[in-house]
Amino acid sequence: MEPRNHTAVSEFLLLGLTEDPVLQPLIFSLFLSVYLVTILGNLLIILAVSSDAHLYTPMYFFLSSLSFNDICFSTSTIPKMLLNIQTQDQSITYIGCFSQVCFVIVFVVLENFLLAVMAYDRYVAICHPLRYTVIMKPCLCVLLVLVSLFISTTDALSHTLLLLRLSFCTDIAIPQFFCELAQVLKLSCTNTLIDNILIYVASFIFGGIPFSGIIFSYVHIVSSVLRMPSSEGKHKAFSTCGSHLSVVSLFYGTAFGVYISSSVIDSPRKTAVASVMYSVVPQMLNPFIYSLRNRDVKEALRKLMGRTASFL
Repeated sequence: MEPRNHTAVSEFLLLGLTEDPVLQPLIFSLFLSVYLVTILGNLLIILAVSSDAHLYTPMYFFLSSLSFNDICFSTSTIPKMLLNIQTQDQSITYIGCFSQVCFVIVFVVLENFLLAVMAYDRYVAICHPLRYTVIMKPCLCVLLVLVSLFISTTDALSHTLLLLRLSFCTDIAIPQFFCELAQVLKLSCTNTLIDNILIYVASFIFGGIPFSGIIFSYVHIVSSVLRMPSSEGKHKAFSTCGSHLSVVSLFYGTAFGVYISSSVIDSPRKTAVASVMYSVVPQMLNPFIYSLRNRDVKEALRKLMGRTASFL
């Protein structure tokens, strides 16, 4: 009988992006800068939306939720990496690793659903403008976010609880800068068939369905915009969707790129470098995309900066 709820190890080793001691200070400085920019940028979005009554709309409520999720996502991975580099200790506890796996899954799946919900919001606003306030009520917006959080948490707990049944006997080195589910499974010396099946099923459901919803929404959005008689109306409609489309392209584009690279590149360390593209870069760039492409957000940020400067 296979051992259950047992592990022969008390910790794992996070190998990070490189073992070259010369590059460690550079990587530390780079990721610290990225983390601070991510936190500051997303925090500014949240403060700008909450401080401007003109932005008390479903679109900006979902944007604030996305920014908060990006802060949590980055916080679940980067600080531990920075700590390991600073202390020159690659270890992460058994519980810490599994907790990191759980949180990463929560925030990745939640990002999927939030992007789909934001696409639905734009679909209703452009394709059914007269019914927008009737459909996108505040209670529905909160419910959509809570349901998305519930689904992502349930999915993450399912994967994490299945990990607890596995045994890890000898190799405890993870060629990543955080505990990624697929990499942890490779270290198991027991059968991981059920875990892998769940990964494929969950990826299809919780990744495919939101992505299909985004495609469905934008097919109808483009169709409606092209039927608009005025070019000004077309430009305004596309401008409201431009930021979201950019974020969607960045998130799914980087995730797809990492998937392709992991299939083609037979190097765990290079795959770890590629994973930075979906676990770090989108969370840092999202605030810039919305602040640079959205006039309302830029105006709210300008007012916020003005009030802060006058207060100081």
